[in-house]
Amino acid sequence: MENSMNANALLGLSAGVGLSAACGFRVFVPLLIAGIAARSGQVELSEGFQWVGTWPALIAFGSATALEVGGYYIPWLDNALDTITSPASVVAGTVVTASFMPEMAPMMKWTTAAIMGGGAAGTVQAATVLVRGASTATSGGLGNSIVSTFELGSSAAASIVALFIPILIFLVLLIVVIFVIRVFYRRLTRKPVPVAAAPGEPPPTGAG
Repeated sequence: MENSMNANALLGLSAGVGLSAACGFRVFVPLLIAGIAARSGQVELSEGFQWVGTWPALIAFGSATALEVGGYYIPWLDNALDTITSPASVVAGTVVTASFMPEMAPMMKWTTAAIMGGGAAGTVQAATVLVRGASTATSGGLGNSIVSTFELGSSAAASIVALFIPILIFLVLLIVVIFVIRVFYRRLTRKPVPVAAAPGEPPPTGAG
């Protein structure tokens, strides 16, 4: 019995973290999908989070999803939205992870949810910002609609997989986290390229 409870707790945590990662792509899509799943009886949320599956919450999540998705298809507005959705994704990731966690002391529950759920959402969001920035720089923003479509599809797919195959999405998330950490580490440790002096000019300061 105890092993079964531990397994259920692990699956619940994995589902919550997977949904949090999906919040990094789109903040409200995972909340909407989780609410629909709860409303239809496909998943059971933790005590105190049943409101996620209520009709008022679903209407709010649906409206917010439509606005968020539409905003990311407007050139240049999508980059501005990142400044809002980045912190919002962390908050949403924390809440959605907490909603799938087993009952425990509130301090432990919210700390774990913030670290794992908020961290997962923030990591994925950071990756999307990097991709969108690269797309804006190389295509002048014209390719951002393709990036937005990919993010929307990824958010929906990750949310569904997180609900029904939580361990799989947890492993995929682990790979994404490792990738993002490596990219940021390389940027931080990248050595500046020395600037060659023009003929007849003194070498740049610090040059040998």
